[in-house]
Amino acid sequence: MASKKRVTGVNGMASVEPAVRPPYDKEGIYVKDRTMYVVGTRYAAKVSRALASDTRARIIEVLQSGPADLDTIAERVGQSKANVSSQVRILEDVGIVKPIYMPGQRGIKKIIELQVDRIFIYLTVETVQQ
Repeated sequence: MASKKRVTGVNGMASVEPAVRPPYDKEGIYVKDRTMYVVGTRYAAKVSRALASDTRARIIEVLQSGPADLDTIAERVGQSKANVSSQVRILEDVGIVKPIYMPGQRGIKKIIELQVDRIFIYLTVETVQQ
């Protein structure tokens, strides 16, 4: 039997639930096949805070077209490299992006790569198991 995705809505906004529930029985942040599963309210708050910034949202938009270095990201979002670096660190802390270090002209160059294409948030472990 093929698995189906169910579409639900909250306040008129559509969301798609994954066809297969993740087998996580502990709270935390998990990434599998470019999908992030967030289980538990503390972790949901952490990921939500990371996404709750216009600058970080624009950084994610830039990275959707492929990995980029900090200079390129800073130029595209119209922010200083120092600010972009601190914003990227917040996204790194929750696993949305990952740094790749490559040799540059003067030392090591930090390339940022988007790790997830979608995020599912479960407020309790019990919700995942339903």
